[in-house]
Amino acid sequence: MERSSPLDVITRLITAMNARDLETAMTLFEPGASFVMKPGVVVSGTAGIRQALEGFMALKPTLTIEAQQIVQAGDIVQYCARWSLTGVDSTGAAVQLSGRSSSILRRQYNGKWLFLVDNPWGTDIVV
Repeated sequence: MERSSPLDVITRLITAMNARDLETAMTLFEPGASFVMKPGVVVSGTAGIRQALEGFMALKPTLTIEAQQIVQAGDIVQYCARWSLTGVDSTGAAVQLSGRSSSILRRQYNGKWLFLVDNPWGTDIVV
């Protein structure tokens, strides 16, 4: 049985994003997971998440986490963090993004934790 912790998954995602390793990043999401590309825009499933992560990785990012909190209830975890990302867009212009994430991870039958919902814009609500 494979064992991991929610923080292992977060660390692996940060490492994959900074290395622009899309294939590793994709292994950290459940097949039916959802990802918030920007406030009000949610994609679901492998194809949607791949597209969202490709967009972030195109920025040649350096992603850092400033603070984090985990709340666990059995096989479900809510992960909240402040993050920042610096990168470069397709024209060579500097990009700086930041936010407060709220994500849900779920422990799988084999003990491995995966993202069920990843919302980098967790506190930005669009009505």
